[in-house]
Parts: sequence; structure tokens; C-alpha cells
Amino acid sequence: MSDAPTRRTMMGLGAAAVAVAGTSGVLAAEADPVAVLSTWDFGKAANEAALATFRAGGSALDAVEAGAKVPEADPNNHSVGYSGYPDRDGHVTLDAIIMDEDGRVGAVAALEDVVHAITVARLVMEKTPHTMLVGEGATRFALDQGMPKTNLLTPEAEKAWRDWLKTSQYRPVANIENALPGPPGSKLNHDTIGIMARGRDGHMAAACTTSGMAFKMRGRVGDSPQAGCGLFIEKGVGAAASTGVGEEVTRIAGTARVVASMRAGLSPQAACREAVEHIARLRGDAVKGMQVGFLALGADGRIGAFALLPGFTYAVTRHSGAAQVLPSPSLHGTAA
Repeated sequence: MSDAPTRRTMMGLGAAAVAVAGTSGVLAAEADPVAVLSTWDFGKAANEAALATFRAGGSALDAVEAGAKVPEADPNNHSVGYSGYPDRDGHVTLDAIIMDEDGRVGAVAALEDVVHAITVARLVMEKTPHTMLVGEGATRFALDQGMPKTNLLTPEAEKAWRDWLKTSQYRPVANIENALPGPPGSKLNHDTIGIMARGRDGHMAAACTTSGMAFKMRGRVGDSPQAGCGLFIEKGVGAAASTGVGEEVTRIAGTARVVASMRAGLSPQAACREAVEHIARLRGDAVKGMQVGFLALGADGRIGAFALLPGFTYAVTRHSGAAQVLPSPSLHGTAA
């Protein structure tokens, strides 16, 4: 697939994204490299925390953890961490994963009573011989490690759950993240967050954290905490994160596929598009009206994004502090 800027402009990335993704993107990356890349408008605030960590001397791993903790602690964010919408039985359960390019990975799934799932995931990586802990075992481990116990179900989230119980009808709405009030980067614009960081030395790390699908079946785990699904990274190649309906990402090991395509020579942009097109071919009408998006950061600093439907946005922050929220190109022309 061609990487010519005119092609990218036609795809709707806009001039700023074109400069990052094409040949000129390599030059831009050398002059002012991408420090942090994350999903959705809300990623801008997370990126700021990650960049501050870099500037304080932190590693890429420190940066993605710091960035992910921003939405986890936000009571107005009902898709990540504290105040997340509960499962259909009224329990808020969290999933998270953290990875670096040296092959280290830690994850938790169905974690309860702890705000910062991403920190627990890092503790799994650094303090245990395992890569994932789930459910009661994950919660017990977190508390044993000194994490504070917190009731994650806020009155606002509980009210939404009780209102849902009256009809017990739920359907994922594409791009609901950006249908909420507030300017780009506002705390009211949010979703599961995937965040990738690249230090000035080129070292990379990535993280993903979520409270999962609202009012899901108890025990449901989506793509987010699964290496190769919600998140993947490979040294010398790059990293990828996913968003949208996790089941569709899991069916194709989506982020592992994106990274494999980059390893085979596709640009981050073309690799994201290939994964989306594969889902569309594989699933056909089964994914009509659903959103799935991929975001990628190459080891050379180039970026890419692509989604099934328009409306997916992502945040780019450079080491200089320059930041943008950009629209992703999409396979289909309308979200309805």
C-alpha cells in the first residue's frame, strides 16, 4: 500500500497526520520525536502526565503507567477505573496490561476494589513469575502489595446501572466517547485507553486499562488485558493498541497482527488498515454499526490509525510538548 501523502490526505488524516506518517514523518520524528500516542480525545490529558514523567527522568514504562493512571482516577470517566460502569450484577471489574519492548508483560483481569489496575499489572510483571492474574486472586495480590481498597461503584455509575436494570437492554454505541460534551481532550470525552510511549533513546513501552463493556456479563473479559489483542509491542518493530468492541479484536489477535504487518514491512498506517479490513471481510454484517480501531507507533517514530467507522480519534504528544488530537481514517463513511 502506498505511503504517499496525497493518499493519506484522501483518507482523512489531515495534513498534520500526513507529516507524521509519510517520509516527511521520519524527518519530523528526528527533529521532534513522538513521545506519547494514545487512543481517543481523552488521551491528551494522559499524554501530558506521561510526558511529565519523561521530563522528570522516568522511563517509557514509568510514562505509560503515569498516563494510564489519569483516566483510572477520574470519577467522570465511566469506562476506566474508578466510577466505571459495573457488570450486570453491579460489580465494577477492571482489566489492564503493561508491556515493554524487552518482553516483560503484566496484566490483570476482573480486578475489583482497586483503582489503579495498571499499577497492579506492573506489580504482576515485576513481583511474580506470571504474566496475568484474574478475579479474586488479582484483588488479593493487589491488597497484599499494599494497594488501598476502594469501592469503585460511585453513586452516578450505580444510578446508570439501576436505570439499565429496568429494561436490561444494552448495545455498544459506536463513538459514544466523542458524543459527550466537552472540547477535545476534555475529561468528558473518554474510553478504554491504550497508550504507547517512546523515549528519546528509542526505548518503548505500552499500557492499556479499562473497566470494560458497561453492564457486561459477570466474568466477561475483552481484548484489553490480553497481550496481542488489546495491546502488543515488539522491539525494533513498534507497538499497537486497539479500541472498540473487544470481542472483534480478540477474534483476530488484532494488535499482534498489526505489529506483525509492520515487521513484514507495512507502515503503521497500512498495518492498522489491513487489520480493520480483515475484520470487515471475516465478519461481514456481524460488525455492522460496530466500532473497532487500531493505533500504532513504529520503532522509527511513525504513527498510524484506522477504524471501521469514522469518529475514532487519537492523541499525539511530542517530546517538545506539542500535542494534537487527530481523527482516524475509516473503512466506512458513516457511523450509522
